[in-house]
Formats: sequence, C-alpha cells, structure tokens
Amino acid sequence: MSKPGQFRADLAARQRSWQGLETVDQGLPELARHLLTNGPHRTQPTARRVRVILNSTCVVDTTKAVHVWEHVAYPQYYVPITALRNCRWKDKQDIQSTGDATQAAAAVVEVTVPGRNGGNDFTTDRALRFSDNGEISGALKGLVRLEFGSMDQWLEEETPIYVHPKDPYKRIDILPSTRPVEINVAGKTVAKTGFAVHLLETGLPTRYYLPLASVDQSALRKSKLVTKCPYKGDAEYYNVVVDGKEYSDLVWYYRLPTQESAGIAGLLCFYNEKVDIILDGEVLERPKTFFS
Repeated sequence: MSKPGQFRADLAARQRSWQGLETVDQGLPELARHLLTNGPHRTQPTARRVRVILNSTCVVDTTKAVHVWEHVAYPQYYVPITALRNCRWKDKQDIQSTGDATQAAAAVVEVTVPGRNGGNDFTTDRALRFSDNGEISGALKGLVRLEFGSMDQWLEEETPIYVHPKDPYKRIDILPSTRPVEINVAGKTVAKTGFAVHLLETGLPTRYYLPLASVDQSALRKSKLVTKCPYKGDAEYYNVVVDGKEYSDLVWYYRLPTQESAGIAGLLCFYNEKVDIILDGEVLERPKTFFS
C-alpha cells in the first residue's frame, strides 16, 4: 500500500507552470521516462548527511546524496541504491529506455520496512530506481528517488527538513525598513505603515511584511488555507473584503516561522501580484509570477 506521508506541499499547479510536466499527476513511470529522455535540469552532489525515516526506521543514512532538479524550481534528493538500509526492496515495474526497449533503464521499486516492537511491516511503491548502466540512465546512474512526501521524515545532519529539500542556490534576506508602505485593493487603502520587513527570496519579488495593527481589521476574514514552505514554515491566510467583494487568500502570515525566517513572525504580507503596493511614494509594478 502507499503512504501519503506527514508533510506534503500543494505544488502540482506550480510544477506544471515551471516545466510543463505534471510530475505529481502523471506518476513515477512518466517522471522516469521524462528524465531518461530529457535528462534532469541539473544535478549536484552534496556533502550533507541525509537520513530518511520510514515506519519508525532509518532507511537511508548517507553522505552521498545528490540534489536533482527535475524542473527549474527546486531539487529533490536522490541517493545511491546502496544507501538503502533496514529494509527490503524489489523492482515492481520496469521502465525501458527509449533508445533500447530491451533494457530496463529504470524501475518503480517496492520498499518494505519491517515492523518494530511487534508492529506491522510497511510497504510503499513510491520509489524509482535508475539503472547502473550510465549509457541508458545518464546522470542518474545507480540512484534511487524516494518520494519526499511519502516518507515520514527527512533530516539534513540533525535538522528536520519539510515540504522538499532546500535549494542550495536560494537565499533569503530579511531586512527591517522604515520606508512607508501602503496597500491598495480595488482602489481602497487596506494597510498603511511607516515600518515593514522586506523579505528578499531568490527568484521571487520582494515581499513586504507589515505589522498586524497597520492593516484594516474590518477587511480581514480568516481563510482555511494553510501552505507549507521549507524556508519559512506554515503560512495561514486571510481573505480581504472591499466594498462587499471578497478576495480569497490575499494575505498570509507565519505564526511560528522557521529559525531562519524568525524576523517575519506574526507579520502580514499581501501578494504583490494581486494588489497595488505604494513603497516610499512610488507605485510598484505588479510582478508576473506563477502566483499571478
């Protein structure tokens, strides 16, 4: 059976936008064929100690993990098949090379973890193995992909990681600023402040985090949406109501952000793509991103 996992990001739509490949929707065989045909966007070994926990058991403990960018947005961890431990595995479905249909270039793998302390065995088939023959598997030779969200926990050294591995080329800077910020929704001012925290994240527009008291409380309605970010933590959302019209999930905040993003705790942020932001008297252009 398949285990959904403890942590999972709502990223299917973003993946479609990033690469035109519906990785989440199409399944592992289609992902493998795409990677065998087109190659990964990028690969890079990492010296970090990477561990994977499944069914209360450490099934991977390696310093030979590889960052693999299946698309341009962020990497996944692939590990040598020899790094699997405390489990049994077998090929469940062969995936042929497009150049040679007689050879299996990859396979969907079934991994079984024995139960501990009288518990039941657990089996998942959310894994891909690539052939040891580099002529048909290329940069993924001898590697296995364990689906991130189907494992119970991942660790880098002693630090748990969530949602997906962090991109080693992504950086976050958090800068307090006294430049005044005003937020307009449908022509109405809903926030105004002389102090904000600017969050600069590689590849995204600068986000402006505002004190709660600077936002018109009568315009806010709690949303049920919660999203997860490996760099910042779990975001909760507000809808915004202006002149009787509700704009869904326009504002977010992090009640308990990650340590690296502690400077934005409890502050509110509006989508630059969906509101008008006036920074230090200048109306900012709305950026075009996958959030637009």
